[in-house]
Amino acid sequence: MTMESNHSPINRILRELEKEDTVNRLAERLSGADFNSLMLEIFKARTRLSTPSELLKKYESNRFVHPADIDPLQLKKLELDLLTIAKKHLVTPLQLSPVAPLGSCSVVGPVDQNKVISASRGTEVVADATNLLALHICRLLKSREQSDREEFIRFSTTHRHVRAQYFGDSPGMLSHFHIFCMATAGADNGSYSFEIPSFWEHILVYQDIFETLFGSGIEVRLSGRGGYKDHEGLLKRIVEEGERRSIKVATTRIEPNFENEYYQGLQFTIATNIRGRVYDIGDGGYVDWSQRLLGNKKQRMLISAIGLDRLLL
Repeated sequence: MTMESNHSPINRILRELEKEDTVNRLAERLSGADFNSLMLEIFKARTRLSTPSELLKKYESNRFVHPADIDPLQLKKLELDLLTIAKKHLVTPLQLSPVAPLGSCSVVGPVDQNKVISASRGTEVVADATNLLALHICRLLKSREQSDREEFIRFSTTHRHVRAQYFGDSPGMLSHFHIFCMATAGADNGSYSFEIPSFWEHILVYQDIFETLFGSGIEVRLSGRGGYKDHEGLLKRIVEEGERRSIKVATTRIEPNFENEYYQGLQFTIATNIRGRVYDIGDGGYVDWSQRLLGNKKQRMLISAIGLDRLLL
């Protein structure tokens, strides 16, 4: 590859890389600005070598760039309906960026970075909007623009995700897809004072969504996870609270999976029956992202999401 000879920053970077162990040097020794400069020069050089006919071939062969097989008008209406229902439940709608900071999924969760489309300028294509909601909430807490000591912080969004892993022809596994998701943050005041009410807040939003838009109920399956001293007690208290409040949502317990470290304490799966067919349409659970991002073990966070493409298809 030929670089511009008069581009002194690039020449300096290349001199630095004329040693063994190039990958580690790129990752560890170059500053963010130098890494961006190098990658931008590489991208520019690669595009200079491309022709219009090759560009069309790339479009034809690249599964990430093809349009979705859904009606965009139906999708936009569904998004608006979902955000409106969530707002009625005091969940603030938020329009996120198409990109997130590099490592948004892999730094705080057990996600392989190769499952994400990494980009330049320190970014990646959004693969999970709940991570971006978590970052936004933590920025608000760190700057003290908002506090979650007396009142939960609640956000919702709709977003088109891109995931890099290849599922072949598996039904319902798409290279890019739309989701509706929520993230709620609060402080730990003991006795699961965050976990229990935030869980039922999310469930009541989904109950309202499916009853209002699809005329169907939902079932919630609970599965224990590690990260809490007494996950059994947590699940028991959650079910008891639903019974106490006479919430008409069926809850069932399934086997715990302590090897799954994505969620903490519990994971819940949302299922619904639409026109006689049962769909596992989404999931959620508690995460330790705000604890790790802010360095504060008193922070608590609950996330959840449902897929929209399958509902429209």
